[in-house]
Amino acid sequence: MRLDKFLKQSRIIKRRILAKEAIEKGFISRNGIQAKPSSEVKPGDTISIRYSNRTLVVKVLEDFEIEILKEIKE
Repeated sequence: MRLDKFLKQSRIIKRRILAKEAIEKGFISRNGIQAKPSSEVKPGDTISIRYSNRTLVVKVLEDFEIEILKEIKE
């Protein structure tokens, strides 16, 4: 599944276009590497999302569910 679609489907980001913009601006990385909107997400991947005042790190589980690993407030 595409990263931008996954972020919308898992309800981390409300709209797919917003997810795409956040990825392009460098706020989201997959497995510690800067991602592209079309990057394929697989179970076991770790995704880091930087918001304005916090960073959310989630793990992709089977059936594309998410597990929050940590949340860092800045």
